[in-house]
Amino acid sequence: MQHRFKPSRLAWLIALALSGVQAQESTVMLGEVTVNSGQTGTLPTRRILTSVDVMGAERVQEKNVANSWELIGQMPGIQLTEFRLGAESGKPSFRAFNGEGYINGIKLLIDGVPSNVNSGNMRYFDMLFPLDIDYVEVVRGTNDPRYGLHNIGGNINVATRQGGNYSDARLTVGSFNTQEVQAAVGRESGGFAQNYFVAKRDSDGYRDHARSEQYSLGGKWFYTSDGGDLKAGVIARLSNQEAKSPGYMTAAELGADRFQSAARNANDHDSRDMRQLSGHVDYQIAPDLAYSGKLYYNSIEDDRYVTYTGYAGSNAARQRRLWNEEHVGWMNTLTWQASQKVAIEGGFNYERQDNRYRRYRYAYAVPTDFSTPASTSNDDSHTLDNFGAYVQAVIKPAEAWKIVPAIRTDSFKGHTTLNTSGQSYPLQDYGWINQPKLSVVYSPSPAFSLYGNWGRTFQIVTGSRSPAYLTSGTASLTPSINTGIELGTKFRLAERTEARIAVWQQEATDEVANLPSANATQNLGETRRKGIDFQVTTHLGDKFKLWFSHAYQEAKVVGGYASGGSSLVGKEVFSTPRHITNLGLEYQASDSLRFDLQGRAQGSYYIDDQNAKGKYGAYVLFDSGVHYALSKHFGLDLEVKNLFDRKYEYVWYDNFFYPASAYQPMFSPGAGRAFYLSLNMKM
Repeated sequence: MQHRFKPSRLAWLIALALSGVQAQESTVMLGEVTVNSGQTGTLPTRRILTSVDVMGAERVQEKNVANSWELIGQMPGIQLTEFRLGAESGKPSFRAFNGEGYINGIKLLIDGVPSNVNSGNMRYFDMLFPLDIDYVEVVRGTNDPRYGLHNIGGNINVATRQGGNYSDARLTVGSFNTQEVQAAVGRESGGFAQNYFVAKRDSDGYRDHARSEQYSLGGKWFYTSDGGDLKAGVIARLSNQEAKSPGYMTAAELGADRFQSAARNANDHDSRDMRQLSGHVDYQIAPDLAYSGKLYYNSIEDDRYVTYTGYAGSNAARQRRLWNEEHVGWMNTLTWQASQKVAIEGGFNYERQDNRYRRYRYAYAVPTDFSTPASTSNDDSHTLDNFGAYVQAVIKPAEAWKIVPAIRTDSFKGHTTLNTSGQSYPLQDYGWINQPKLSVVYSPSPAFSLYGNWGRTFQIVTGSRSPAYLTSGTASLTPSINTGIELGTKFRLAERTEARIAVWQQEATDEVANLPSANATQNLGETRRKGIDFQVTTHLGDKFKLWFSHAYQEAKVVGGYASGGSSLVGKEVFSTPRHITNLGLEYQASDSLRFDLQGRAQGSYYIDDQNAKGKYGAYVLFDSGVHYALSKHFGLDLEVKNLFDRKYEYVWYDNFFYPASAYQPMFSPGAGRAFYLSLNMKM
């Protein structure tokens, strides 16, 4: 079925929107959001980009989640991939990029600091807890020039709390013997602001052999000059998680007991340490000239013991994987407000990755015996150096128009050393990767804006071996270039009813499905992603808030390579659902009592590249909550997750560790109905 955007539909949208009352360019705010950038720094994202959603603290800080990436699932068009295997928990994605780990197309930033690991996965997201989050900003599409590596389909920036005077705490108990404490303190006086955060979360998990213990610490210290022209500070955080892993299940095991953990997984576990340290400077050099800089250090040490399947003829399914990654980077931006009609922003970034990856395999045993490796698959030390630069202009030729042309370029260097042999090999030579971009917003009335964007992004292969590096016999690669286009409109039908509709398409050359941890790489060829996004929020009087979003998306191979001698052309990219739907209702019954209900639905997806093994993974889930203010400083929250106790699971196709005759889907079930009670304290 083909979906084409007809001019008659555009005319209908324009006519509908012009009947409204009020609008704000193209950014949609979810909840109350205060973005305080002061007098210095770069242009706010909402001023320069088009397809942007911002979710405020009120939609975040009162939520109970096992991992903070789950919070992003409230936002429109977000796919959640839920592994639920101890510390390897899952991640969000959008624009038809799945969260499998093969195609990591979303850039993660925390307080503006790049926070993906080498493969593109979002493990640093798990350092954060809801009470420390101020807002979440999602940029969709290919038109953001500020970031290069992993910024294929867009980016997520999680901003934590800075400044202010507060003392907040949240104590939670709940299902699966869950116990959590969060505490956040902010003090600001005389130009000096300090913020501290501590959290501890323990849970037995909803499956057998799923005990997890995690803590996180953070501190922020910032100085702002008397005139407000200088703001400088340091952010530091660290996190540790010790988690058992219940493992994947066969269909028969799922049918017998969906919350069991097979005997083969009894020794599976993960120990993960993460650290982030960053320095930030914003300086107003002159009334029309501002500088912003960030210097950062990210470190992760991850020791994972994992048993993938129960097939007795394969030792490959039993592995110990160790990641040691250190990323050091420097980001610089200069913003010039040339006139009331023109602003120009340019910047560059440099990142140096120093990584080591080790992977050991173990003989078949039940449970897996990790005491003595049977073989070594990887012991690799690899570097990746990235230099990128961009320039963009915000041009307002007339009151109703905003035009943002931009260009970015990136280059990469590095080498890998196979420690078992001592041999070293260079990174693929991608040359300079140029990425032109253009955004246009037309707002003929306060009630309506029409926007469009076009741009290019790129994918390079990551990991520690071929094809990321030119080991013996490796063919040269060119980067996969993604070209995206989007047309949308944002409008208000009434004073407190806001909607946005967007039609988009993104085409890639030479796309690669790459899983560095398993040395698994597959050339997909030319791909085309396309979709339609719709979202609406409304207030019904002073007591009711409603929101709804629906994203239709499709990702297909349209040309290029073959898999196992069979063409992939016309096949859907695996693990990509066709639709994602969100809805929510909030009712403020009184000054002290509030109810909310949230629903989330996701379509099924093919689990194999040939689309021959069936579709899995669809679900419809609801969560509900009751919030009661005991006093000005204390409140109670009761939250029910998976209100109707629906069965759902994440599914992947295991074609790694069996002979072909034994390939099969493997399951990681989601949690059943769960209850959580929280005490909130605000001083």
